[in-house]
Amino acid sequence: MRWIWIDRFVEFEPGKRALAVKNVSLAEEHVHDYWEAYPTHPAALMVEGFAQTSGILVGQANDFEHDVVLAKVAKAEFTDIVVPGDQLHYEAEITNLAPEAASVEGTVRKNGEVIANISMMFSHANNAMQGLELPHGFVFTGSFQRMVEPFLEKRND
Repeated sequence: MRWIWIDRFVEFEPGKRALAVKNVSLAEEHVHDYWEAYPTHPAALMVEGFAQTSGILVGQANDFEHDVVLAKVAKAEFTDIVVPGDQLHYEAEITNLAPEAASVEGTVRKNGEVIANISMMFSHANNAMQGLELPHGFVFTGSFQRMVEPFLEKRND
């Protein structure tokens, strides 16, 4: 099972907002294992997909100098379920960016319709946890950073 819950970014405005896509497929183990009688994509994994979208956005805002960790899910309200064949869009916007933390708000859309509103807070781990030895890059592996490279290259052209 993979641990990246977004497929790609379709929009990325550094330091501001990001839009990522996730295509839900019956080929993913969690979809048919979660509720055997009726395959669905769990809300908890939608929260995680939104957190990954947001975390990459927050991390890139500081050029990935600080690892960010999810500190708090302030709100996650869902109005519908997701089944195989649905496409999810995670739209995240930074509402506050401070040296030690960040706040993000946004939506999850299913096939174009809003099905969730989410608010999260992130901590800059190597700033907020001074004195704790954390390996640099323990959150932002190359696979996460490569997801935003095409958008950063467009800015530099």
